[in-house]
Amino acid sequence: MTTYTETSARHAARKPRKRGDRSPAASVALHVTLIVASVIAVFPVLWVLLTSLKPAKFATTTDFFKETTFENYTNLIKDTEFLSWFGNSVVVAGLSTVIGVFVSATTGYAVSRFRFPGKRGLMWTLLITQMFPVAVLIVPIYNIMAGIGLLNQPAGLVITYLTISVPFCAWMMKGFFDTIPHEIDESGQVDGLTPFGTFWRLILPLAKPGLAVTAFYSFITAWGEVAYASAFMVGDENLTLAGGLQKFVNQYGAQWGPMTAASVLIAIPAALVFLFAQKHLVTGMSAGAVKG
Repeated sequence: MTTYTETSARHAARKPRKRGDRSPAASVALHVTLIVASVIAVFPVLWVLLTSLKPAKFATTTDFFKETTFENYTNLIKDTEFLSWFGNSVVVAGLSTVIGVFVSATTGYAVSRFRFPGKRGLMWTLLITQMFPVAVLIVPIYNIMAGIGLLNQPAGLVITYLTISVPFCAWMMKGFFDTIPHEIDESGQVDGLTPFGTFWRLILPLAKPGLAVTAFYSFITAWGEVAYASAFMVGDENLTLAGGLQKFVNQYGAQWGPMTAASVLIAIPAALVFLFAQKHLVTGMSAGAVKG
């Protein structure tokens, strides 16, 4: 006679595996793949960091822990205009981020909430501007900046970077604002708030994930861009970090020590901005992609 325990054991053995369950082999393969991908992603960064701690004679070797020194960092700060480049980049990236967030948020909110002549044309313009490669735009923008006297000026770079970040971020913010109920706007009107007051006091606090993505994208665009910075800025005191790094490479060779040290220092602010915004990045990007 079959007992209840035996029947339960047989039933459990015949129970089909759930869709989300993985076999041990699949689990091992997944973890191995993730480990390999992590190593591939971290290896270049680790190589640059360790190279920055090596003297010049070992720069192109694999002797990472032989005669470790901070000489590359001290020479970079004392013997080059790195601090000026860093300050210029902070000014340009900071202004690009603040202005980019404000313009993108207000544009996205206007397109999401209001009907006005040219709305569809504006939305198409925001999309079409993303199709042009940098190489095509350098010469026209250069001529425009030269005509209004903004070449070799931080303001010229800020305006240029806004033309890159604002169209994408405004479209993304439009999708994010579409997910916020219109009843919130109506409650603001009932309380006597102006449209801008409703936007500033009620909508923006709910849009923090979208604002975080916009700020991150605007900052990274300005912080790491090379083509415009190299073409529009001349003179060591006016260069940004992207342009300054090119001073370490010429037709005769490369100064790997100062270059890798500068690369590490350049990556720190970007990493800090990412850590500050990371908890909102996934939410903001996914919400902004829900509606178009």
